[in-house]
Amino acid sequence: MRTLYCGELNASLIGQEVALCGWTHRRRDHGGVIFVDLRDREGIAQVVFDPGLPDVFRKAEEVRGEFVLRIVGRVRRRPPGTENPHLKTGEVEVAAQSIEVLNRAEALPFQLDEPDVNESVRLRYRYLDLRRDSMQRNILLRHRVTQTLRRFLEANGFIEIETPMLTRSTPEGARDYLVPSRIHAGHFYALPQSPQLFKQILMVAGFDRYFQIARCFRDEDFRADRQAEFTQLDIETSFMDETAITRLMEQMVRRLFKEVLDVDLPDPFPRMSYHDAVHRFGTDRPDLRVSLELVEVADLVKEAEFKVFSGPANSPSGRVAALRVPRGGELTRSQIDGYTEFVGQYGAKGLAYIKVNDAARGREGLQSPILKFLTDDAIRGILQRTGAQTNDLIFFGADQAKIVNDALGALRLKLAEDLGLRQEGWRLVWVVDFPMFEYDAELKRWQSLHHPFTAPKAEDLERVDLDPANVRARAYDLVLNGSEIGGGSVRIHRTDVQQRVFATLGLDEAEAREKFGFLLDALKFGAPPHGGIAFGLDRVVALMAGAESIRDVIAFPKTQKASCLMTEAPSTVDEAQLRELHIRLRKPAGSADAAGGDKL
Repeated sequence: MRTLYCGELNASLIGQEVALCGWTHRRRDHGGVIFVDLRDREGIAQVVFDPGLPDVFRKAEEVRGEFVLRIVGRVRRRPPGTENPHLKTGEVEVAAQSIEVLNRAEALPFQLDEPDVNESVRLRYRYLDLRRDSMQRNILLRHRVTQTLRRFLEANGFIEIETPMLTRSTPEGARDYLVPSRIHAGHFYALPQSPQLFKQILMVAGFDRYFQIARCFRDEDFRADRQAEFTQLDIETSFMDETAITRLMEQMVRRLFKEVLDVDLPDPFPRMSYHDAVHRFGTDRPDLRVSLELVEVADLVKEAEFKVFSGPANSPSGRVAALRVPRGGELTRSQIDGYTEFVGQYGAKGLAYIKVNDAARGREGLQSPILKFLTDDAIRGILQRTGAQTNDLIFFGADQAKIVNDALGALRLKLAEDLGLRQEGWRLVWVVDFPMFEYDAELKRWQSLHHPFTAPKAEDLERVDLDPANVRARAYDLVLNGSEIGGGSVRIHRTDVQQRVFATLGLDEAEAREKFGFLLDALKFGAPPHGGIAFGLDRVVALMAGAESIRDVIAFPKTQKASCLMTEAPSTVDEAQLRELHIRLRKPAGSADAAGGDKL
């Protein structure tokens, strides 16, 4: 029906006859001459209708916004002074010779060039939202990203293999989405949270370089910018250690940014230990565009009369840290109160501060209600350690280490945003040397910081049973501008080590066999050393697109409550379907049907 896309028009086609198909982006009547901007996925072409062709002109008069058209005409140069430098087709136009209305369109619920459309409306009419220029760019960018990644991996010997969507439930931290079986009454499949176990099985099978652009599912509680179903680039390799794996992945990411954005990333990417990341930035996902850092001052205030400081400073699980804010002395008291309220969201009970009015005068040049509780030595140490200058402000966090890290880590980013302290560009870092385990005080047991199939460092192997707190994992995360875009590890490839890790996590032999017996069996039959990584494709594309939400780079996303407004999913199903699946529903207490008992 067409000879080329609208966005492909250029001066080399002048004089040629073309056929275009697309949507009416805009129609303008200029004193007897009608202009139609015709739009498709590649761009916009200006089409001119002259009254000298009365039948064609009459049809053009009936055209309205978003009508679907087929137009045949001849390409010509636009008259001098009417070129549009903002369009890649802006040098030329098409003189229409015929027009066919392929379909009409009713009035739209919102205008496609309207800047601020409520997101619920956009998701309800997603097929219209996807016509918008920004969404078209994002989805096409996503396509270029996936194609670039595929080409790189295929060129480096990786094989694309699909893994099952219906599998058994093996919770890895989040809840599974369960699928009832009609044939096996009372039994359920689960949608995969990741292909983790299958890709390890593929390594045992001898496919030593695997990848897959995989759909994954997690029934998580409501969290901003998370999706119930998401896409990851899943990768696994054999006979490669963490150094080789991360080196190859760096090459892939550099290639991606160069080919898609024409951006040169550093070679190599910097590395940072988990301990240093948390100690300096309060998080294992540091945004290195922000130069502000947390500084430990617990040793300086252990003897302070201020119990808010001395208590955590003398506690093994406590922390007292300082955060210097350049020119923060200009903050008003109401602004400081606002930041105090902000850190309260992270469990902080308050936010102590010192204003540095004149650094050269020591105590006399400072302003703070806590100064009277601090010795001169402590004050000198704080000023020296933080590097505070005149007109700076120092915030303090004092509490359990996790609360201090979470609160000051979040405050660091908010200050950078509010005060314009965030630099431009792309800052990547590998975070390594993660703890293998973390203790869950509520459940009173150890949990995997990544997942239970991650291998411990060889020198820490003997600590797995006796000293889990000090076991380091062979894990690595890639962080870009404060967002984790990829995470992976070298896996456990020996059955005895895997069983020891399960035991540390509180899984006895019977439970481990019931949940992961197929993996334990596979490891017994010559499993090679292997490791891999998974990249959050939605997040990578969102960062590259400069999108505020990953929903803006997913064609059909769910809301934060995991619903689809366009199809109204999830939905109820009729009783016959439930009966066939051997399912009886129990209404939540207080619902309209609860008094009537169970319902098929």
